[in-house]
Amino acid sequence: MKLTVVYDDEVKREGLWRGYGFSCFIEAENMPSVLFDAGGDSPTLLHNMKELNIDPKDIGIIVISHAHGDHAGGLSGILELNETAELYLPSSFGRVRLGGRIITVKAAIQICEDVFSTGELMGIEQSLALKTDKGVSVITGCSHPGVANILKAASEFGKIYGILGGFHGFREFKALESLSLIYPCHCTAYKREIRDLYPDRALECGAGLVVEL
Repeated sequence: MKLTVVYDDEVKREGLWRGYGFSCFIEAENMPSVLFDAGGDSPTLLHNMKELNIDPKDIGIIVISHAHGDHAGGLSGILELNETAELYLPSSFGRVRLGGRIITVKAAIQICEDVFSTGELMGIEQSLALKTDKGVSVITGCSHPGVANILKAASEFGKIYGILGGFHGFREFKALESLSLIYPCHCTAYKREIRDLYPDRALECGAGLVVEL
C-alpha cells in the first residue's frame, strides 16, 4: 500500500505548494484509489496532484474526516472533475449537495479492501484504519477526538503499526510508544517534542511525502 501526502502545512518536494490543511492519497492493488481529506483549497490541492501525477478523475473514493475548511476546502474542485467517486462523510458534515454517491458515516465501516473508517468519533471526526502486512496504519485529519481514542478505535481492526496525520494539541505522548512509525503532520502542535521522544520512529511529514506500507 502506498500513501502520498498531497496537501500539508509543509512540503517535502520542490514544486509543490504548502497550505494549511491536509490530504493523503492511498493506493494499492485490488482496490480503488482513496483520497482522504481535500486540503484547504482547490488550487493548491489540484496543483500538487498534477505535480505528483495523480489524476483527480481516477479517484474512486473520497473520505472527509470532518467538516472544517482545512480538510474539506478543496472538495468542490475535485468534484468538478470527478462526478463518480463515492463520498464518505461523517454525519456531522451536515446536508450537502455534491456529485457522486454519498455515504454518511456514524459507526465503523469497511470502505473497501483493507480500508476501514473508525466511525465518527465524539460526533465530529472519522479516521482511517489501513490493514497491511505490517499491521494497521491510522490516517487522521486533526484528531479532534484525541489520538488515544482514535488509536483505540482503530485497534478493533488489528494491532496498530503506525499513524500519519494531524494530532492537534495532543500531549499524551506515551500513547505512541508502542508504534513503529509516526508521522505528525498538519496541525500537530508538538511535532518537535514527538520527534525528540521517538527519533527513530517519528519522521517529518509534508506534501510530497511517500510512504510504502
